[in-house]
Order: sequence, then C-alpha cells, then structure tokens
Amino acid sequence: MRLIVGLGNPGERYARTRHNVGFRVLERAAARWAIPLRTAGDVRQGRGLVGSSERPVDVALAQPLAWMNLSGPPVKALVESLGIAPEQLSDHLIVVHDDLDLPLGRLRLKRRGGPGGHNGILSLITTLDTDEFCRVKLGIGRPPLGIAVADYVLAPFLAEEVPQADAMIEQAVLALESVLADGMAAAMNRFNVKTKQEEDE
Repeated sequence: MRLIVGLGNPGERYARTRHNVGFRVLERAAARWAIPLRTAGDVRQGRGLVGSSERPVDVALAQPLAWMNLSGPPVKALVESLGIAPEQLSDHLIVVHDDLDLPLGRLRLKRRGGPGGHNGILSLITTLDTDEFCRVKLGIGRPPLGIAVADYVLAPFLAEEVPQADAMIEQAVLALESVLADGMAAAMNRFNVKTKQEEDE
C-alpha cells in the first residue's frame, strides 16, 4: 500500500493557483491511472492498482479538503483508516506539494525533512508527530521583489509560466510512477536534476 497525498486549498477559487500544484498532480495521476476520486468527509480520495500486471502496487490517492495549514488531521485519519502504522510512514506515505525554494519547473524528491516554511507540511509533521515521509516537491519559484509570499502562492501562474508548470506536473506523475515501480532512491537519481535554465546560468 502506498498513500499519495497532494496538498492544496479546496474550492474553485484556488484551483489554478501556485499553491495547488499538489492537487493538480493528484488529479493528473488519477486520470492517468484510471482511479476515480470521490469526496468522503474532508478528503477527496480514490484507490486502485498501478503498474504492470506482474507487479501491481496498491495505491490510495488523496486530497485533504481542509485548508492547507490544516492538512494534518484529515491525512492522519486516512493513514489510520488504511492501517498504515507510524513506523511505516517513511515507506508508505508520499506527499506532493509546491516549493518556493525551487525554481519553476524543478522537481525534488526527498525522504524526510522539515517544513521549509510550508504550512501544509508543518501541519502534517505536527499531527503525524514525524517528518519521516517522502515528498515530491514542485518548484514554483520565489515572488518578485515587492510581492508578498501569500499573494504570490495564492495567485495563478502567469500565462508565460503555464507551459512550464504543466510540464512539471506531468513530470511529477512520471516521478510517482518511478517511485512505485523502482523505489525512492532510483526515482531521486532520475528526477532530482537541474532544469536546462539552471544549467545555463
């Protein structure tokens, strides 16, 4: 069993914002893997088998429908309902979320770590009482000078950023498939690479 959680804020108002790329990866993965997502309480979720017929992986997908900074309680409830023990979280929970400290388009997979200023991750760490869970971080870049972080993350991507954001979302789904098929270490080696723009700088 693998539980993949995409973080975001609920509601149409926030659907296309930078802060909701985790939600969008979950939706893209659900469509690709033919896993219907249905609302049950304060979580939108689905479950299915992913991978080859020889090595299928039982996967649960979830979007907490609480506000971003309250993501922890619904995820903990889901972890418990799926029978994932605390000592299994490092292998069985994967969280997908935006990251200000990565340039737009950059993915970074990590096994553990602090919240890095991300309120959704802080809520998860606080509620689960551990930072031992895997992350797929999606780079959204830092706001321009004079723009508050809150305003930046709760705004949609600029028109010129949309193609790069869409490509990053697609890459994130491929990264998740790599984690499920080959393990976190192999996926990190494959996807923790610099963007072409970073290499040129």
